[in-house]
Amino acid sequence: MINIAQKTCTTEDGHTVMVLTPAGRLDITTAWQFRLKLQECISKHSPHVVVNLGQVNFIDSSGLTSLLAGMREADKISGSFRICNLHSEAKLVFEVTMMDTVFEIFDTEEQVLKTSPRILASQ
Repeated sequence: MINIAQKTCTTEDGHTVMVLTPAGRLDITTAWQFRLKLQECISKHSPHVVVNLGQVNFIDSSGLTSLLAGMREADKISGSFRICNLHSEAKLVFEVTMMDTVFEIFDTEEQVLKTSPRILASQ
């Protein structure tokens, strides 16, 4: 089981953004739960999602796949999907797999929320 904190934020330009903060390991045993949470947030709350990975100290291919699935879901409905606050161990996995070139990754949650989801989605 993975603990996933969830909060709703509003950007400076008025867009609603869901911020999910999983804690612990995002691996084969927990990725499916995280993927379901992403799908629920995107379909029921907002097409704009930020995943704060500051408390994820391990991520494997299953975890990366759940993030890719979330990004695709958001893209389907003209949303945005961004990642922030990568833990150093998780950052290494993103770099080795070149996923750091696939996702929009920010240093902090505050930086993400200062950027309009529409601007990011259209780039």
